[in-house]
Amino acid sequence: MYAQHEAQGLYLEDYVIGKEYVSQSRTITEADVVNFAGLSGDFNPLHMDETFAKQGIFGTRIAHGALGFIISTGLSNMMGIAEGTTIAFLECTVKYPAPLKIGDTVRVVLVPTEVKHSSKPGKGILKQNVKLVNQDDVCVMESDQTLMIKARE
Repeated sequence: MYAQHEAQGLYLEDYVIGKEYVSQSRTITEADVVNFAGLSGDFNPLHMDETFAKQGIFGTRIAHGALGFIISTGLSNMMGIAEGTTIAFLECTVKYPAPLKIGDTVRVVLVPTEVKHSSKPGKGILKQNVKLVNQDDVCVMESDQTLMIKARE
């Protein structure tokens, strides 16, 4: 018989409303953009054609907004605070206030905004605001999210 994975993440009661949980950083690469285009099928010239993109409002190619969101989930996961304690990702809204550029180095700033126990024991709802912030402290993606999290009670 195999051993079961032991939760390492925070339980609902452990989250501190208003506290900033900050991830490590990573740089957005050309490979990220090309691989995401291949995976998603989104070959929009804004992401793939430098000559086209130079004529646009950003003056260069930019990374896919959805790539920024996906990277934010990976960086959030790497923090370990949700490891083994997240039951379900229930809902999110996403905004892109600034472009995500190839070469940007980004990190996640996650802030719990609400914690509520379920009527059923052992779980509850966590609402959080997640920002993907670049090396200049510019927010390139912001997401309000609702997750179901394990609770001790």
